[in-house]
Amino acid sequence: MREKKDIFGQRLERHYDELKWLYMELYDDEARFAELCCNLRRIWDARKAPLKELDAKREADPEWYRGNGLLGMMMYVGQFAGNLKGVAEHLDYVSSCGVNYLHLMPLMESPAGRSDGGYAVADFRKVQKELGTVEDLEDLAGRCHEQGISLCLDFVMNHTSEDHEWARRARAGEREYQDRYFFYDSWEIPMQFEKTVPQVFPTTAPGNFTWLPDVGKHVMTSFYPYQWDLNYANPVVFNEMVYNYLFLANLGIDVIRLDAVPYIWKELGTTCRNLPQVHTLVRMMRMIGEAVCPGTLLLGEVVMEPVKVAPYFGTVKKPECHMLYNVTTMATVWHTVATQDVRLLKKQLDAVYGLPQEYTFLNYLRCHDDIGWGLDYDTLAEWGMQQIPHKQFLNDFFTGKLEDSPSRGELYNNDPITRDARFCGTTASMCGVEKAGFCGDEYGMERAIRLDVMLHAFMLFQAGIPVIYSGDEVGQVNDYSYKDDPEKRMDSRYIHRGAFQWSLVKNIEKPGTVQERLFTALRRLETLRAEHEAFGTGAKAATCASGDDGVLILKRTGEKETLVGIYNFSRERKEIAWTEGGTDMLTGETLGSDGRVWLRPYDFVWGRLVSASAEDRTE
Repeated sequence: MREKKDIFGQRLERHYDELKWLYMELYDDEARFAELCCNLRRIWDARKAPLKELDAKREADPEWYRGNGLLGMMMYVGQFAGNLKGVAEHLDYVSSCGVNYLHLMPLMESPAGRSDGGYAVADFRKVQKELGTVEDLEDLAGRCHEQGISLCLDFVMNHTSEDHEWARRARAGEREYQDRYFFYDSWEIPMQFEKTVPQVFPTTAPGNFTWLPDVGKHVMTSFYPYQWDLNYANPVVFNEMVYNYLFLANLGIDVIRLDAVPYIWKELGTTCRNLPQVHTLVRMMRMIGEAVCPGTLLLGEVVMEPVKVAPYFGTVKKPECHMLYNVTTMATVWHTVATQDVRLLKKQLDAVYGLPQEYTFLNYLRCHDDIGWGLDYDTLAEWGMQQIPHKQFLNDFFTGKLEDSPSRGELYNNDPITRDARFCGTTASMCGVEKAGFCGDEYGMERAIRLDVMLHAFMLFQAGIPVIYSGDEVGQVNDYSYKDDPEKRMDSRYIHRGAFQWSLVKNIEKPGTVQERLFTALRRLETLRAEHEAFGTGAKAATCASGDDGVLILKRTGEKETLVGIYNFSRERKEIAWTEGGTDMLTGETLGSDGRVWLRPYDFVWGRLVSASAEDRTE
C-alpha cells in the first residue's frame, strides 16, 4: 500500500508542475529549484501547531476574509503604543473600535536617518530595537489571534537598505552579492535605463542610479539613493526573499503586504513597471504560500486605477494577490470633496463595480503616505479641468489657501517647476476639525464632523475591506511637532503620522465632545455594516443617477435586501427626488415620505429598501 502523503506534500503536489515550469522559465536552474522545495519543507516543518490549525480552518473557508465582518486599522507601533508590547497591552482598545484586522507599519530593522519610514530594511529577520524583538512580534500575533484579530505586516521586496548585509558585502567587492543588485562599471547601461524608466520621486532621487565612489560603480536605486534595488533575475534573490516572506508567516503574520510590487522586475528597454515577470513572481509566491502557510494572505500595493490594478489578482484558476488597494478611489474622494462634483467618482465606481465580484479591494480615506493626485485627467479635461491648474487648485484647497476651504495640511515633494505636489494631512484636519477647533467655531465643527462621518459612511458602503487610520476614530488632527525632529522635519508626511493621543480616548465617554460624536457615529455604522448581508461578498453594487452633480447614490443588492447610500458632497442643502420608499437605517424613519430626501451639507443617508419576508427568514 502506498504511504499516504503528508499535508504539505499534498499541497505542494497540487502546484508542483506549474511552480517548476514557471521557475525554470525564469531561471532554468534545477539545483536552485530543488533547494527551494527542500527549504519549503523545512519551513513548513517549523511552522507551529496553532498556525497549522488556523491554516486548516481557513482552507475550509477560503472566503473567510471577504465578508462584511472585517474592519481594518493601520498604525505605527511606536506612535500608537511605544513598542510591540505596548500594542499587545492595548488590544482591548483596538477591539473596542470594532477592529479585527490590524496593519502594523514597517517595523523591521532600518538605519536611523535613512529608513524611509521603515521601508529601507537592513535585516528582514530583526525588529527595530526601539520597538522590541522578533519574539515580541510573535507574541503579539498570538495575542491577536486569541482576540480574533488578523495581523498585517509590510514585506519590502523591491529593495534593501544599503546597510543590509548583502549591500555591505556588495560594497566590499564580493561579486556574488553585487549580482543580487544592479551594479555597473560605467554609465553606458544605466544611461539606457534612464531613457525609458520614469523616476519615482524626481525631487528626491534625480535618476534611477546612484554612483558609489568607494566602489567605483553605479547601483540602481529607483526610490532613494540608500535603497538598492534587488535583482530578481537572480534565482538566489527570489529564493532568499521567499524564505524571508515565510519567516514572517511563521511568526503568525496573517497578511503580507507586498510593497511596490509592480517594480520588482527590471528589464532594459522597458519602463521596469508591471512587466510580465512580475506576475510570474507573484504567482509563484501565491503557490508557495498555499503549500506552506495557506492561512496567510498576499496584499499587493499597486498604485494604479482599479481596472489596471486588476491583473494583479491573477485569474480564477491561477490567482496572484488575495487583495489589492483601491488607491485611486481614495484620491478621487478628496477631489470630490474639493470640487463638490461627484461625476468622476461615479465614473470610477462604475469601473470598479464592473470588475468580477471575486476581487477584494482594501478601501481607505487616509494612509501613512501622502495623497498623490493621480486622477483621470482626460475625463476631467472634458469638463474643463486641466491637469496642472487642477492639481494647483486641489493643493490650494487642502492647504487652506482658499477662502471656502475648511482643510489644513502641507505639501509633499513640491516641484516648483512643474507645480506638481502631493498632499499630507489627517482625515480630521482635511475635514475641518483642526480649523474649527482653533477658531472656536461650533458650526464649523459640526459641519466638519458631519463631513468626516459621511466620508467614512461612503468608505464602509464599498465592496471590500474598510481600513481606518489609527487616530481617525477620535478625530486626531495634524501634528506639527515633526518639524522639531532633525530626522523628520524634511518629510511632511509625518504631519499625519503623529503619536496617538491617548488623552482623546478619555473623551469618547463624554457626550458632546468631538471624540464622542465621531467614535459613536463610526461604531454605529460599522455595526450596521457587519449586521446586514447586503454588505457582504455576494451583493451586487451599483451607482444610480441622482439628478444632482453634488450627490452620489449607491446601491447594494443582496439575496434578501437592497441597501442604498445617498451622499451629499456639496456644501449646500440638497433635495433629491425619491419614490422608492424604504427605511432610514439610522433613524428608523420612512425614506422619501414626501417624495423627496433632504440632505444637509455633507450629509448622508443609509436606507434599507427591500427586506425578506418572515417566511424567507425561517428557511
